[in-house]
Amino acid sequence: MCRGDLVITAGAQGSYKVKICTPFLFPQAKNCCFDLNTPNAKMIWQLTSYWTSLVTSVIFGLLLQLPLAQLSIVTQPNFVLLMADDLGIGDVGCYGNDTIRTPNIDRLAKEGVKLTQHIAAAPLCTPSRAAFLTGRYPLRSGMDAINNYRVIFWNGGSGGLPPNETTFAKILQQQGYSTGLIGKWHQGVNCESRNDHCHHPLNHGFDYFYGMPFTLISDCQTTEAPEMDRVFRRKLWLYTQMICLFTLTAALGRITGLIPVRWKTLTCLAGFSLLFFVSWFSSYGFVRYWNCIMMRNHEITEQPMVTERTTSLILRESIAFIERNKHKPFLLFLSFLHSHTPLLTTEKFLGKSSHGLYGDNVEEMDWMVGQVLDAIDKEDLKSTTLVYFASDHGGWLERQEDKRQLGGWNGIYRGGKAMGGWEGGIRVPGILRWPGVLPAGTVINEPTSLMDIYPTVTHLAGGVVPQDRVIDGRDLMPLLQGRVEHSEHEFLFHYCGIHLHAVRWYQKDSGATWKAHYVTPNFHPLGAGACYDRGFCPCFGEGVTHHEPPLLFDLSRDPSEAKPLSADTEPLFDTVIERIGRAIEEHRRTLTPVPEQLSLYNVVWKPWLQPCCGTFPFCWCDKEGDSELDDL
Repeated sequence: MCRGDLVITAGAQGSYKVKICTPFLFPQAKNCCFDLNTPNAKMIWQLTSYWTSLVTSVIFGLLLQLPLAQLSIVTQPNFVLLMADDLGIGDVGCYGNDTIRTPNIDRLAKEGVKLTQHIAAAPLCTPSRAAFLTGRYPLRSGMDAINNYRVIFWNGGSGGLPPNETTFAKILQQQGYSTGLIGKWHQGVNCESRNDHCHHPLNHGFDYFYGMPFTLISDCQTTEAPEMDRVFRRKLWLYTQMICLFTLTAALGRITGLIPVRWKTLTCLAGFSLLFFVSWFSSYGFVRYWNCIMMRNHEITEQPMVTERTTSLILRESIAFIERNKHKPFLLFLSFLHSHTPLLTTEKFLGKSSHGLYGDNVEEMDWMVGQVLDAIDKEDLKSTTLVYFASDHGGWLERQEDKRQLGGWNGIYRGGKAMGGWEGGIRVPGILRWPGVLPAGTVINEPTSLMDIYPTVTHLAGGVVPQDRVIDGRDLMPLLQGRVEHSEHEFLFHYCGIHLHAVRWYQKDSGATWKAHYVTPNFHPLGAGACYDRGFCPCFGEGVTHHEPPLLFDLSRDPSEAKPLSADTEPLFDTVIERIGRAIEEHRRTLTPVPEQLSLYNVVWKPWLQPCCGTFPFCWCDKEGDSELDDL
């Protein structure tokens, strides 16, 4: 039989006869042993040796490819995270808008996965972004407010994302990634001194930062009406006028002898009037210089910012970051200033949309998305880069000037920015693309959260989420790749500040998505769908209504939250309310007291914390000069 034997026998005069038995050439032959002393046998042996070595090489190569294939799967991908500011879910083409042109965002959805129930953890910038960066509800880090100051108000405030919070950027940095943040931060700057930078992006895992430590506001553009604390500033000015009028009246009464007032009292009144005016005007009178600044790492490059070139600079910095880091894994968080007021839009896009300045601004942002995608393609990084696009919360319905609508549209969903419960304030676009890994053209209707990006990028980068704290986000990859049918989120809790307004329960066995509203804002005018009398809907006080029993909706049948259910119309009403109630109790047991980052003390302006390019209070610089931006 052919067993692959080598047979050696002794011959005459000390010679040897060598036979080789091999099954490779004739596996079915009865006798496949050849005498290597004959010419024909030698030729057959050489042929056999050739095929044997060839087969051995192929088998070895296949065995070698198995671990290499596994290695290619776990190789660290690049991450490009794109976040719009105040963009409504109804403003994007792939989510139903057919009048604002967003071809590049739509291309992402076509080539990747679109999430239709993507939920922000808060309806305002600062808390929502804190949750995005940490994977945790913002009240766990103290980044949700107990008062009406629900966001960071000043670069010179002391509140911000606590240094002991671990962002996904910090984990990726530890995994060898180059990490960059371009654009908006809005998570604070300093704690105790002007240069301690305890809340700064570079203290939270980013190797490189270029952008606004604050957020874009209308005060940044001299042609726009002031936006920051507009109502409060009017009150301060009114109080100043009243105090001055009282002082002047007393002075005239003293001069004419009609009012018996001593000069010492008048001097004190005049001093108080001046002190009162200076105390508030030193901050609010210079908002553009204090808040509208641009930084590169710890260095201030523009104070105040030159808004005409901001868009081009942010785009240039984003593309340059990709080019600099193309040979190693990187994380780029491009945090757009679009589409927040004052809607900075370059001349190239002005008047191009059918929705005025807001539409122009959204279309310009979409163009910027396209430029970033082109840069990824140019560097041949498309197949190794996970791209994510979202908005930090819903569109701002109340933002109007005269007859101009300057805020976004939230489609069929009720409510908008600042409303912690209604879908319009928290349901946002969510798109992920990774060619060859995520199935193209997929639509997922399961509940997901902005907080899910945290564990998703952490696991893909080879990191581990912190084990010493609660992480509320869930890894999206099994859902995105179709390895599981349902989202891991059974309950999502919708806060307005620290006040729980609503809870979502995804009942996986039935497919129902129940949502119970315990508190809702009072719209004005009645039925208008927003708080047009205030500019923002409040979280508590006279501006809200408490519901007992709560308003209940089934979002799977009524996504617009138009028809609340009751015990009379829904047989499961009591069961659903009871189950959600137990979930709230379980959730609250996971909360621990933390310092309030948005307390009144932390949000007020402190001159000693104000970032300053120069010698305070003479803060001014322009280090960008006439940068070459024509190619963009």
